[in-house]
Amino acid sequence: MAGTPPSPTARLEAEPAPLAFEAGTTALVIIDMQRDFLEPGGFGESLGNDVSRLAAAIAPAAAMLAAARRAGLLVVHTREGHRPDLSDAPPAKIARGAPAARIGDPGRMGRILIRGEPGHDIVPALRPRPGEPVVDKPGKGAFYATDLAGILSARRIETLLVCGVTTEVCVHTTVREANDRGYRCVVIADACASYIPAFHEAGLAMIKAQGGIFGWVAQSAAAVSALGGGAA
Repeated sequence: MAGTPPSPTARLEAEPAPLAFEAGTTALVIIDMQRDFLEPGGFGESLGNDVSRLAAAIAPAAAMLAAARRAGLLVVHTREGHRPDLSDAPPAKIARGAPAARIGDPGRMGRILIRGEPGHDIVPALRPRPGEPVVDKPGKGAFYATDLAGILSARRIETLLVCGVTTEVCVHTTVREANDRGYRCVVIADACASYIPAFHEAGLAMIKAQGGIFGWVAQSAAAVSALGGGAA
């Protein structure tokens, strides 16, 4: 690993207040930065969304990923998707979206939101490295029906730096799940995005409201600085 690791205790400028954290007990969690959500022809577009609105989160998330790797943090990637036989996809979920472009249907990047298909893969700019856990989840939250809790527990993680899409759905659900499990969560605002900008802003406001009821909100530049800064 290149670069200088952060001091044992780092200080992150965040809202509603600065946060001190230890690199050794902190993980970067990058949620669902998949082609099915960020590129044309995937599940996001099948729901009628303008997927280009998510592109702004890629560069800040990549900066976070590079900083976390330099600092030696645990990096966890998640992907939402289902088994090819759809045995883990509730009918109520499959029924949503355009009738001709639902989960499991053929799309421009293979079957929509199906594990192993091209659209299920993470975008190239954020591709996982060997040794970085990739958590495949069937739901919105990253703890539901996954081994994420075990991964974090094994590394004695206490603080999560959270990036990904979409802010108000999978990011928010995961942060709420993590909060109930005792984790301190910092949502990296510009490394998250929504198809609906107002939902992104509302989602961030909910996280930091009432003294940080679900956690903290910070910008990627502040988080990269707290992790030691420097170039990839």
